[in-house]
Order: sequence, then C-alpha cells, then structure tokens
Amino acid sequence: MTRFLPVLAMLGAFGLSGCAGLGTINRAATPTDLFTLTPKSTFASNLPRLQQQIVIEEPTATAAVDTDQIAVHPTPLQVEYLPRVRWVDRAPLIVQALMIESFENSGKVAAVGRSTVGLRPDYTIVTDVREFQANLPAADVEDAPLEIHVRLNLKIIDSFSDHIIGSNSFGEVVVAQSDEMIDVAAAFDTALGRAMRKSVEWSIRKIHSHAQANPRPTLQ
Repeated sequence: MTRFLPVLAMLGAFGLSGCAGLGTINRAATPTDLFTLTPKSTFASNLPRLQQQIVIEEPTATAAVDTDQIAVHPTPLQVEYLPRVRWVDRAPLIVQALMIESFENSGKVAAVGRSTVGLRPDYTIVTDVREFQANLPAADVEDAPLEIHVRLNLKIIDSFSDHIIGSNSFGEVVVAQSDEMIDVAAAFDTALGRAMRKSVEWSIRKIHSHAQANPRPTLQ
C-alpha cells in the first residue's frame, strides 16, 4: 500500500490534529486546489449528421456524487472525500457542460444546449451519473493500482411524442499512474472522456435512425 500514502494521508489528515480549534483554523487557511476535466474532441468519422436540436438536461446523481468534492471509496460500502481538493463545480454540472461541448465538437449536430437557453428540442438526453469516484485497493493487496470508475446511464427522449427511444449505460475504469492528485485527475479525465465519446456516438446514431424512421409532420 506504499503507493497510496499521499491519498491515504489526505484522507487521514483531519484526524491527526491535537487541537480541534487549531485544526479548524489551519484548514480554513489552507488553499483548496481546484481541478477541471476536458470535453471529448475526436469521434468516428462515419457519424451521420443531425438536423435535429438536442437538449442535454442536468444529470441526476446520488448525494455522494452530486458534489464538488472528489469521492474515494475505501470499500464498496464507504464514501470519503479528499480534503483541500475540489472539482471546479458539482460533478453533474461538469458532466453536462462537457457533454454539450463534446456534441458540439463532433460537428454532427445542428444545435445542442441546455434547456435554460431556450432551445425547443427535437430530442432530450437525460443522464444519470452512476459512478464518479476513485476506488482504493483492498487492504490485503500490495501495490494494487488505484482505479477510477465513471459510469453514465443515458436515456434519449423524443420531445414530440414524449417517449424514450433508447437507453444505454457507458462505464469506464481507468488505472491512475500514481496516487498523486494530478494523476488521479488525469485518470478521471480519461475515464470520463471515453464514456462521453461512446455516449455521444451512440446518441447521434440512435437519434439519426429514429428521425429517419419517424419524420416530423410538416405544417401546411
């Protein structure tokens, strides 16, 4: 477990203060490091082009995920958060923003955005962030890698009929190169990027095939 001393030290740091009051002051004075993630920009070249408008709703998530704190699971039944480090926003909002940018980067969508920008969507994508955490290795496994787990569950809704036309889950596990926070963040970025690429490509193909089979009625 020597590879995980930085992460384990961060998790245990708040319990080592001999004076609770002094510890609180020290924590308040310690700057917080912020980490961000990046959109996906490379996609399959044979994706069809969509003329339909798409809205990406704010993803849902459990309270353990719906936070700007960086979650670590010491065991499958425990959730802890790394001190003095944060995402730049709540995880669902990060996923929403990066999904929108990734759809735009595909170059295959006529218009995509949030519902708050006034789009009248042809299709709405509803996402549930099921996993967004680092998993510590089992205590009896020496030098096992730190794993980053990201899983997105997507539903595509035809806004005209208000029916779900497709549902799928995209999960990725990436091993961090080390337990230093910069490497942990990079592993999160890789895992989310892979999940988003699969999500965007699947969504575009699903919407295209549905739109081809179900043309909108034209107004006379």
